[in-house]
Amino acid sequence: MKKLKIRPQAIIFDMDGVIVDSMPYHFIAWYEALRPWGVRVSCFEVYAQEGERWETTLKGLLKREKIKPTQKVLSAIFSLRQKIFKRYFKRFIFHGVYELLVDLRKQGFMLGLVTGSPLDEIKRILPVKLRRLFTVIVAGNQVKHGKPHPESYLRAARLLGLGPKTCLVIENAPFGITSAKQAGMPCIAISTSLPKEYLTAADIVISQLNQVSSHIPL
Repeated sequence: MKKLKIRPQAIIFDMDGVIVDSMPYHFIAWYEALRPWGVRVSCFEVYAQEGERWETTLKGLLKREKIKPTQKVLSAIFSLRQKIFKRYFKRFIFHGVYELLVDLRKQGFMLGLVTGSPLDEIKRILPVKLRRLFTVIVAGNQVKHGKPHPESYLRAARLLGLGPKTCLVIENAPFGITSAKQAGMPCIAISTSLPKEYLTAADIVISQLNQVSSHIPL
């Protein structure tokens, strides 16, 4: 079994598609919010661009359809998208997540959470007992540049007081993997949203979160 070369001091998790099974709801929200504008978006597009700042994603989709992405248009679509997401979203934490995080803390790892979601959404989605397990949380609205830029992961490492090479990232999307690797961090990808062939930039690809520990050196 392939293992990381260095035992990390901290493990930093993405949220959507890693901790929370929320990606189908994100797709529904974007699909329904864009439909009145004549913009069709596929499930793959939403999953592949996960982690990117919403403004960047939305501007790209609108420009593709030759719709001028004015601030008024962006705000209107995103506001509708948020309403739809809240209406349909049913919180489902992936099986075994809480137990895994507790076990990792017992092993001496510091834990971080890095997500493109805003802080108020994190607080609404994650139960308090789960949030408290993370030493640091970096939300999308706390950084200037979203994934695939490395800013969010570098910020997490700085808050943890660690060098990037000692932080292991757990991701599920290409932009997140790129963000981690550009930050100089090893990355394990989990194929919850996309097939493993889209995640090959990661150091290791797994199918279930409970496989993380087996790839970390003792």
